[in-house]
Amino acid sequence: MSNHQDAVEQRIKDLKEQTTFYVREIKKLVDELNVQKNVSIVSYFTTSFNISYDSEQESLCLGSYHIRNIGNQPVTNPYLCIKLPEDSPFSFSGRYVYEHFSQNLKTAGSWERIHDTSNNTEFWLKPIGKTTIEPNETISFTNFQIKWSHNLSYAGTITGFTYCDELQEGVLVLNPINLNGISVVQEGQDE
Repeated sequence: MSNHQDAVEQRIKDLKEQTTFYVREIKKLVDELNVQKNVSIVSYFTTSFNISYDSEQESLCLGSYHIRNIGNQPVTNPYLCIKLPEDSPFSFSGRYVYEHFSQNLKTAGSWERIHDTSNNTEFWLKPIGKTTIEPNETISFTNFQIKWSHNLSYAGTITGFTYCDELQEGVLVLNPINLNGISVVQEGQDE
């Protein structure tokens, strides 16, 4: 039985060596795969409209701006720009704070307006307390409002751009908001 036992032990030793060799080769192949780092985000609006055709009332677009990391790497220091067309009848408002606001108003989940805060056509915003968007994670600037009156014809596109350290050229929003309408009161018509 000793020869049989020695043969079994030798076979076990050979199998262990073979397994170790295979594991080493598999690790080497995995390392050689060189998985490409993919930094990619997508941003989009979700909207709801209340459009009035009464020249005495305002029309309203309620919206949210979403940024989703669809890559396999985190993105850092995200911020966005919502841009209204110049010389348009649209006005923008939203829940954001300014740098000089007290710290207790700057809670996690809030957004801070940055850059030229007096500009009425570009709204640059960054999330407070959120410096990284992980893969498959979405952050949102919610419940902004765009208002306009219907006493004049109007047309314009509200666009958005998302920026981060990895994508400094910016990524255009997938679905800009296109608004246009013709006044029911014709020019030169007396009432």
